[in-house]
Amino acid sequence: MKKLARTFIKSEDDDLSLPTRDDPAPMDSQEQEELVRSFERNQAQQSRFWRVFFASLMFCFAAFLMYSIFQQVSYPWELRYHAYFMEEVHSWIIISADWLAVVACSSAIIGLVHDSKYHRRWIWYSFLTGIVLAVFWLYYMLRLPRFRWDVIWLPFGPISGAGLCLYVDHLLMESSEEIRKLRGYMYSYKAR
Repeated sequence: MKKLARTFIKSEDDDLSLPTRDDPAPMDSQEQEELVRSFERNQAQQSRFWRVFFASLMFCFAAFLMYSIFQQVSYPWELRYHAYFMEEVHSWIIISADWLAVVACSSAIIGLVHDSKYHRRWIWYSFLTGIVLAVFWLYYMLRLPRFRWDVIWLPFGPISGAGLCLYVDHLLMESSEEIRKLRGYMYSYKAR
């Protein structure tokens, strides 16, 4: 048992010892290339994950809106958040607004997962559609006898989703740009 304890303490001391000298030698170009490639692979994998994750969130919201449309068509004014507007708006207008929200979510999803140089336009289209929806729903919410806070997601759901998608896309593009800069620094170092 004492021998095992000595071995454990000895191996523990080896792992915790500080280096006694610095390694001032710069990395050679092959090591730099490997490091930058690993960063690029990691960034591409993380970018794909987060794009699919937020696109899935938008898909879930769009699926909920599709359910809402189905309920409004099948059983008009049964859902409480639509029933508030029974006196103010026709049923087909509510259905049209929900369809427009589905279109906004779909264009945000396309913008996130579509791999082209114009993918951000799709997210901006979604954002602008969300603004139109926000104005529509806020107008009718303010016409209600009492302001209903439990339906605040109607005007701000699509626009918040599109804004979140824009933010995620911006962050991922920024990290990709940083890796491109790193690659540029690597080659400028080699030129010296």
